[in-house]
Amino acid sequence: MKLGFVVKSAAALFLLSTTAAFAQEELYFFNWSNATSPELLEKFEKETGIKVIVDVFDNNETALAKLKSGTGGYDVLDATSDFLPIYIKEGLLREIDVAGMPGFDNIDDKWKKPVWDPEAKYSLSWYWGTTSFAVDTAVYKGPTDSLSILFEPPAELVGKIGMFSSPTEVMSLALTYLGKDQCNTNPADLKELQALLEKQRPAVKLYNSDAVVERMSSGETAASQDWNGDAMRGRLARPTVKFVYPKEGMVAWAETLSIPKTAPHPENAMKFIQFLMKPENSALQANFVRYASTIKGAEQYYIPELQGAPELTIPEGTRLVFSEPCGEQAIKYYDKIWTKLKN
Repeated sequence: MKLGFVVKSAAALFLLSTTAAFAQEELYFFNWSNATSPELLEKFEKETGIKVIVDVFDNNETALAKLKSGTGGYDVLDATSDFLPIYIKEGLLREIDVAGMPGFDNIDDKWKKPVWDPEAKYSLSWYWGTTSFAVDTAVYKGPTDSLSILFEPPAELVGKIGMFSSPTEVMSLALTYLGKDQCNTNPADLKELQALLEKQRPAVKLYNSDAVVERMSSGETAASQDWNGDAMRGRLARPTVKFVYPKEGMVAWAETLSIPKTAPHPENAMKFIQFLMKPENSALQANFVRYASTIKGAEQYYIPELQGAPELTIPEGTRLVFSEPCGEQAIKYYDKIWTKLKN
């Protein structure tokens, strides 16, 4: 385990945050599992003297529930772009005026003031990616150009499909396949969505957003809903794994960093966010997670595997559907579909 890369349970983090001995020079980071560069944390601690303690989650719904419960004692939160407005609406985040920070000009223009934080008051969008699926071409040898492979799989993939555990992510990609609007409340569309997922269900081995890379690289799954960065890691471990650019389109998103209102060390959190606005530091994270940085100049520090990687080279004309926060009515419908699907 590298210096500064420690994973604690949420309960332990809460207890530590109330102990005076740990009140200074620490930072508690709530991030996706297997999505924090140890080298990045090492460098941050060396330059600032602040130790980063990481707690993890496997989907946005879990993270949101934890923050709403008031437990955790986190200083920095990673939230996917479509969930950030929910955190803001719930009053869970501090206003930190990212636009006023010294490194703001380093952010690529299209990520400075995105639709999920149009005044850059709450967050830094630190890297971005796409959601589609990966398939093992040693198992499936047919055309790889459609989401039908995932949602209406051929016989050789039945029982070997992996899907995420996040209902919003599953349904967002399924609606893209069906050519329907996101955050959908149309009864006819929802009926079609439910029928598609129920028809797919017998072919699905598991719904789990964790360890997608490990399952694909070991052959436990032969096709899986996947993020492009994880698909790259899977390909590097198993060369027959291919990330698919479907003709129906794919979902795009960004990961954001923000500071919860209950952060015990907000000054340290600000230092961490500013640290990540430097290209050489942002590249350390990109190199680890295999996703594209939002910081200008970071690409010059990319490792060779990222240079021209097919998972980061989106074919011209590919339809990108940016994930968006859904209203209460859509979420209510999705919950009903998901509950019936999983029972």
